[in-house]
Amino acid sequence: MRISRFFIDAPLSLGTCDLPEASAHYIGRVLRLTAGTAVQLFDGSGQEYAGALVEVGKKHVTVELRERFSGQAESCLKIHLGQGLSRGERMDWAIQKATELGAAEITPIISERCEVRLKDERADKRLTHWRQVAISACEQCGRSIVPTIHPPMPMSEWLKLEAELKLVLHPVAAPLASHPRPATLAFLIGPEGGLSEGEVAQARSAGFQPARLGPRVLRTETAPVVALSVAQQLWGDFQPDI
Repeated sequence: MRISRFFIDAPLSLGTCDLPEASAHYIGRVLRLTAGTAVQLFDGSGQEYAGALVEVGKKHVTVELRERFSGQAESCLKIHLGQGLSRGERMDWAIQKATELGAAEITPIISERCEVRLKDERADKRLTHWRQVAISACEQCGRSIVPTIHPPMPMSEWLKLEAELKLVLHPVAAPLASHPRPATLAFLIGPEGGLSEGEVAQARSAGFQPARLGPRVLRTETAPVVALSVAQQLWGDFQPDI
């Protein structure tokens, strides 16, 4: 039977401890787990903790952590995904799948054809929501380190980042496999309306090389799934010898 696995937003250690209020509410009131249930916890440090629930009340949960071990190794390929900001479930999907596929950092990108506008409190709420999407994806897929989800950023600012290989997806370009293996990779993917030719030119001026995935134009939420899968197969931890 699969053991329930949870991210705890606080440092963990062996022994008995009370869980933070939000985690306690989810485990005790939402999932309705009971004392004696085996659990596996992680705090984003790369360590995993196995134990069992000792006490489950209405407002608190106590757990006994009996074993500590190293979690799932992160990919040798450090990927920073610049994902064009899109509506609702499309953005959630992109962040969820990018997390499952090993992205180390994800930045929502504001570009010319972006139809989503986030300001102040709404932007803060969306960022909190996206981070929770990434946490849930880590709980499901076995990652022990939660990727960094950055606040939305204008494309011109994001282009300044450093990476060994910087790629912008484009339907007319050399295939992804034509590039040599990098240690760090920055991927720029446009929004629902795509990047304008001016933006592609701007990216190229910042050192980004155009790359294509195949003969078909992919939707904005499909592109990161395919791009990261191919990159991990070529250069990352999808390779059998990594």
